[in-house]
Amino acid sequence: MIIEIQCLPSPAGTPDNPYAFIDGAIKVIQDSGCEYEVDALGTTIQGEPDVLWPLVRRVHESCLASGARGLVSVIKVEQAATNGPTIDSLTSKFRG
Repeated sequence: MIIEIQCLPSPAGTPDNPYAFIDGAIKVIQDSGCEYEVDALGTTIQGEPDVLWPLVRRVHESCLASGARGLVSVIKVEQAATNGPTIDSLTSKFRG
């Protein structure tokens, strides 16, 4: 399964660290041990459904736990019955 999540906390961070709440959400992903790629407008995570579904919830809720007043998360999910695509198979031909 591949999930892309874009967290849009309000505010995105603090005066000293304008993206603090977003950075905290990415840290949750980094600590998960799942394969991931951070992009300019979201982060793509790859793994087993039983791992990714609860992870996406933790990522979303981490922004609120960090101090955001509100939050919208945009989530896209790709899943195949067997042997679905991987992050690499979908993006490698575009890498320099």
